[in-house]
Amino acid sequence: MEDELRRALSRREMLRRSGGLMALAGLAPLIAACGGSDSGTTSSAAPAATTAAGSTAAGSTAAAPAGDIKMWWWGEQEAVGIQKWMDDVMARFTAERGGKVDALLMDTDQVIPQFTKAAAAGDVPDVQFLFNGIYHMENVWLGYLSPLDTLLSPETITNGGGTKLSNYQGKPYRTGFYAVGFGLAYNKDLFEKAGLDPNAPPTTWDAFTEANTKLKESGVIPISGGVKDGFLGEWYLVNALTQNLNSAADAINLFIGELDWNDPKYYEHWSKLEELQKAGFINDDATSLELYQGIEMFDNGKSAMCFNTTPALPNSQGKLGDDNVGYMVMPTFGTGSMAGIPITDTQGFGIPTKAKDPQSAAAFIDFMHTPESLQNYWTLAKQVPADTRFDASVIDVPLIKEVHAKWVAGPTNVYIADLMPSLFWTDAMFVASQKILGGSMTGAEAGKLAADVTAKWKKQNPDMVANYQTWGKDLEA
Repeated sequence: MEDELRRALSRREMLRRSGGLMALAGLAPLIAACGGSDSGTTSSAAPAATTAAGSTAAGSTAAAPAGDIKMWWWGEQEAVGIQKWMDDVMARFTAERGGKVDALLMDTDQVIPQFTKAAAAGDVPDVQFLFNGIYHMENVWLGYLSPLDTLLSPETITNGGGTKLSNYQGKPYRTGFYAVGFGLAYNKDLFEKAGLDPNAPPTTWDAFTEANTKLKESGVIPISGGVKDGFLGEWYLVNALTQNLNSAADAINLFIGELDWNDPKYYEHWSKLEELQKAGFINDDATSLELYQGIEMFDNGKSAMCFNTTPALPNSQGKLGDDNVGYMVMPTFGTGSMAGIPITDTQGFGIPTKAKDPQSAAAFIDFMHTPESLQNYWTLAKQVPADTRFDASVIDVPLIKEVHAKWVAGPTNVYIADLMPSLFWTDAMFVASQKILGGSMTGAEAGKLAADVTAKWKKQNPDMVANYQTWGKDLEA
């Protein structure tokens, strides 16, 4: 389990190692001179078969015979079991449509940088896995991804779960794969022992403070976590800062300096983290532990709560019991219109601009969203798809059924860390969360740090600022 969690938590590290995707575009001449992409695989797809001639309008290839295609994907590292689903989809696609899928499961730290390098060299797969937000949007700005509204069926575009973070200038560049919800997992048994109602977790900050106090008095660590690798800081910021925002565009305007981090409502989330630290509600060794170690404390019954994602809940249930794990939206203190609403991200797929057979690629992605494929997410992999047409009646685990109703089928917020520039992650969010949990920084000081880092990034990246501003208009729509 430790290895699985380590692999799943490293996509921001992937961006740090690459130095930013835009910089990779400058490698194109060198890569081309060396004979193409450095994919790390010796397999190669057969030349894509030519599809029936005609328009590439949405849905026009739905019934055409499919050619052989190449796909680079990711997901088994996070949603354990999804490989079985993918194998089934590929086998049925070949049987029903004729096209074979040459699939390569990529390492986490390679899936996006490797694609950017390959796209710069003009040697790309037909179907590409894409993380949400800035992780793929920089490839949109580089011209490496095709808009999907002329390739996929309208039904997949509308219901597929790409989220608004995949739209740029009114066009979608990514559709959904499986859903990832964010919130707080809690131990019902420890809640009950502390005199709390295990079926009615706190929803307000005052009630949350009271619950933490009772849990601490009962002899248990209220909240466990580890911020040594920075990811707890990201998850906390998403769950907490979102409460004082009115739209995802507000997050963009903060990250590009159009709104001021020195405004108390924009650093209140860090002040609340400071409050939790000073009250002793978080394990005192949080700065020396990585995120997965804090989650393991919860899974081993040593803490009452932890920040976690929905795909990881079955693992917690396996350790603590199916009926002993609850999941809740972070209790609210903020006054923004996004406060109190579940936060959900999705993984997804897109089609590269230089794909050899975009029509067959689109046919395969649409095939992932057929009724049988959607229902098989649960029956084969015990995962939940991002597509809203999924019939959740097949879910036979009460907690996951509840999670689907609130974090997938109901109103949700976007995952605002998908909008965060890498410099802000490393120099502001990461530093602030570590220092606050170490007792050496206040919330107000974190706000000043965030403002300074944002100003530095803005000065260094005028072109990126302009792209973010255009993107923000899509998020306001």
